[in-house]
Amino acid sequence: MTDLSKTPADAPGSGPMVKSEGVRKSYGLVEVLKGIDLEVKQSEVFCLVGPSGSGKSTFLRCINHLEKINGGRLWVDGEMVGYRQRGDKLYELKDREVALKRRDIGMVFQRFNLFPHMTAVENVMEAPVQVKRESRAEARERSMALLERVGLSDKSGNYPSQLSGGQQQRVAIARALAMKPKLMLFDEPTSALDPELVGEVLDVMRGLAEEGMTMIVVTHEMGFAREVGDALVFMDGGVVVESGNPREVLSNPQHERTRAFLSKVL
Repeated sequence: MTDLSKTPADAPGSGPMVKSEGVRKSYGLVEVLKGIDLEVKQSEVFCLVGPSGSGKSTFLRCINHLEKINGGRLWVDGEMVGYRQRGDKLYELKDREVALKRRDIGMVFQRFNLFPHMTAVENVMEAPVQVKRESRAEARERSMALLERVGLSDKSGNYPSQLSGGQQQRVAIARALAMKPKLMLFDEPTSALDPELVGEVLDVMRGLAEEGMTMIVVTHEMGFAREVGDALVFMDGGVVVESGNPREVLSNPQHERTRAFLSKVL
């Protein structure tokens, strides 16, 4: 039975974009998230950092219900993730309802997950045509504009195998933006890239931040977190160890676990 407290949600657009209260997640006997409490404000760039296995990516996947939580509550823009409340009881949403809500959340993974048999523009078009039933002409026009936005208008007819890793990741970002999300989740989007390709992806993310996109970024790029982030959380062992302004946390960490981690990555 999922342990869920009774806290009313904010109306859409009036409160935090993401609100997490006591979120827990286990795989069998292994508890990966041990009660996560945090809030992500509208238009905020929220960075999650920490060692591998600390629960960062799992928490990100819980936000769009790719992983079901075992305790606590999650809201996105005032709507509960994965459940509906009637009186004092919660009912899990059907897969179709979850999919409808997930359309508002874009996600960019470590691996690009592009369709290899589709060109760049076809990859970006696919979800608007299949999920939102946009006309192919409208979807193509908007997809071309998105590829231009990420600096790849000249690669629209290329297949993924003809693109570098950085270019593939930028196509993946354009594909996520094609659904007009209110929230973007980035799961270590540069970790699979060669070092010389990291900058081009981070530049696109900087542009999104400047446009006011709400973003949660799991990253090891501390320079990006310091420069672009509005808030930073350090996780370890499934708990939030330390949080605050990225520049303050990175330059003057208060917790020994944070200091030990940063000494290895800065």
